[in-house]
Amino acid sequence: MPMLRNLYYTFPPGVRRIARRIFYMPYDLVDSLSGKRGPMVPPRGKIFIGSGDFVKTGEQIRDQLVELAGLKPSHRVLDVGCGLGRVAVPLTNFLEGGGSYEGFDIVESAIRWCNSRISSHFPHFHFTHIDLKNDLYNLRTSNEARNFMFPYAEEDFDLVVLTSVFTHMVLPDVENYLDQIRRGLKPGGTCFATFFLMNPEAKEFMEQSGKELFRTRLDHYYLFHARVKEANVAYDEDYLTEQMVGTRGLKLEKVYPGFWSGRPRSSLDNFQDICIIRKN
Repeated sequence: MPMLRNLYYTFPPGVRRIARRIFYMPYDLVDSLSGKRGPMVPPRGKIFIGSGDFVKTGEQIRDQLVELAGLKPSHRVLDVGCGLGRVAVPLTNFLEGGGSYEGFDIVESAIRWCNSRISSHFPHFHFTHIDLKNDLYNLRTSNEARNFMFPYAEEDFDLVVLTSVFTHMVLPDVENYLDQIRRGLKPGGTCFATFFLMNPEAKEFMEQSGKELFRTRLDHYYLFHARVKEANVAYDEDYLTEQMVGTRGLKLEKVYPGFWSGRPRSSLDNFQDICIIRKN
């Protein structure tokens, strides 16, 4: 594991976000003075999920939702772990045919940003803060995701989206979220979720590329960092398909492998594995 990342994980979540803001302060100042950053694009120092261009990545995910998950302008969408609105922003000019959007996240500052910059202009977009414990993002509460019930009606959504969410959750929490997704989806509804899926092919690519990932193995899942358990989490693909999804009235219809393991990039150019899950 790179020394810098190992050092980064020794700090609590709040300190990590402060450190990021300090590091990117010169870049954000230049962007602000030059007027290059759009009103719904957060400063780089505020972004706490993933890497890459905020706008381009959001647009790429939107296109994948349309192409792979059948998203339509009239759909009602739930964005679990919505962050700073990376998926929401490109959907503001797509969900215009009677569609609507709900998003929630455990980082309160992110929800304040989304309500200020997105909901204030698009009233059919709603954002909610949910105070849940997570090693990577929030240690200020004892509330656990495994006990959380999504605050929405049953069979309310056409599409549920989770990008880089299950990759930061341990098994009991993921299982509860899958129960909540099944409850919230309309019959025949779709879940678009990204995972790190462990299978013989992924293990072979990791070995060939020399990547030392997910070295701590637990029952049916693997940890990237033994101390910060939710830093990154991978799951056995067979167990996900047969037990985590298959026993819940859901079906894993299609997997689009990502290039995280060293696999060659596909035309989708997705880092994590994309899973299309359908409610029976």
